[in-house]
Amino acid sequence: MSDLTPNRAVFLVARREFLTKVRARSFVVGTLAIIAVMAGYVLFQALLVDREGRDTVALAGQATVLAEPLRQTARSFGREVDVVDVTDPAVAEQRVRDGEVDVLVTGAPDALRVVVKERLDDALRNSIDLIVKQQVLNAQLAEAGLDPVGVARNVDAAKVDVVELEPGDAQRGQRLAIGLVIAALLYYSLLVYGSMVAQGVVEEKSSRVVEILLSTLRPWQLLLGKVIGLGLVGLVQLLIIGGVGVVASSVTGLVDVAGAAGGALAVGVLWYLLGFFLYATVYAAAASLVPRQEELQSVLTPISTVIVVVFVVGINLMIQDGTSGLVAVLSMLPPFAPILMPGRMAMGLAPAWQVVVAVVLALGAVAVITWLGGKVYSNAVLRTGSRVKLRDVLR
Repeated sequence: MSDLTPNRAVFLVARREFLTKVRARSFVVGTLAIIAVMAGYVLFQALLVDREGRDTVALAGQATVLAEPLRQTARSFGREVDVVDVTDPAVAEQRVRDGEVDVLVTGAPDALRVVVKERLDDALRNSIDLIVKQQVLNAQLAEAGLDPVGVARNVDAAKVDVVELEPGDAQRGQRLAIGLVIAALLYYSLLVYGSMVAQGVVEEKSSRVVEILLSTLRPWQLLLGKVIGLGLVGLVQLLIIGGVGVVASSVTGLVDVAGAAGGALAVGVLWYLLGFFLYATVYAAAASLVPRQEELQSVLTPISTVIVVVFVVGINLMIQDGTSGLVAVLSMLPPFAPILMPGRMAMGLAPAWQVVVAVVLALGAVAVITWLGGKVYSNAVLRTGSRVKLRDVLR
């Protein structure tokens, strides 16, 4: 045995694993590919949202005086209107057919004619109907000798006093989206980098490199160093992808709660670390049971299946009702916590006591799994030739 201190030995193994993977071309290319796909998706969603909430309206003839009233009225219905003045209604109608203009409005303000290609958006229809009714009302008030502006001012001043006993979160949808994205990133990281730990174990075992390493290191030092090193690689990628996602979403206006997104990313880092130590140790222990890469998938499939089931079931339950008691209980249990709890925290649905319970249970599970996985790894990693049975290494 070497005279290396335990901490120094773990550090050297972790550094080797980290530098080897983070310098690999596959890591750089993979990270850039994910960022490119995510950036494209964010841009597409931003353009889609902008397009869905915006209409281009062509005004002709007397209808041109309605430009500003139409903008203000449509905005009150949650629509943005770009107004284009046209001189030839026939040309404008052709532009509607070609999809260059959404709506053509012609005629007198109290008798408008609206031309659309297929269907008039309900919000825009209500806006135009309201303007027409207002024009008719103004004409009737003027005939009666009343001031339309004064009447409109009095009408606007009349409001209903609404008391919300349990005010809802106007940004709940965005918080749910943030929670789902963080859960998906954690799912990807746990699955990919957990498998990477297992592949590294089998590579060293099949090439007999592990025998050289264990001549100077204890098995638990090698296992812990490998898990820490590859865990840091996954953490770096998670931070890069998550950081770019937060910035891109904020810049494009797709997410209004940038602070919540940043906080969710920080919470995701905590749960990534807990989840990775929980699952990566199991991956490493399982991989130590087989002598060749060809047999690796057979022992990894049950572990990967658990992660997939946890993600699919947990996410579906959270989307249906994140406030349900079942979701709350599952989010505190170690198998589900690394994926569910960050999402519930991003949505603001997890009380502090539930977070504390989840963290404590996760730490306890990490300790037990690390001890058990370390025992399996220590007893199996040097056995070559055939697959080792789990019950044999646990004796």
